[in-house]
Amino acid sequence: MSKVKPLPEAKVRKVVKDFLKNFPFFETLTSEELLVAVEHINFLEVERDEILFKEGGEADCVYFVIEGELDVIKESVGGRPKAERVLISTLSKGRSIGEMSVIDKTPRSATVKVREKAILATLKADGFDLLLLNHPRIGIKILKGIARLLSLNLRKTSSRLAEYMLPVS
Repeated sequence: MSKVKPLPEAKVRKVVKDFLKNFPFFETLTSEELLVAVEHINFLEVERDEILFKEGGEADCVYFVIEGELDVIKESVGGRPKAERVLISTLSKGRSIGEMSVIDKTPRSATVKVREKAILATLKADGFDLLLLNHPRIGIKILKGIARLLSLNLRKTSSRLAEYMLPVS
């Protein structure tokens, strides 16, 4: 990620205010809890066409889209001699990617490329672990937010998969 740079301090203050106020991932946190959580969050500005991470790469943080768009791309082998790249989704403001990484730290399941210059917030796995250790109430609320989001994503995926399956006779 050569075109990634920290957000200037003035922009950080505005983004934090808007991010904390509007992002559903942290909706159950009080104002005081949000101030504690933000100590473990970093803000980045990422240029168009930058690869945020690659499928199979190390997973150590969740990304939250503050501005811009990200493409989620999956390598599809599907019995073909050569793998094809498939656009799974385009994520915009208010969405996140990599939630599982703060829990299981398994390799990335897809590649993410910046479609439109983006401002992102990141919560690293070790920062989340510190929140759980030092502020268990906050960590649990965030963990419940992750669980809700993963559950919703699983339901959507199950519905989409059902569209491709044969009906039961």
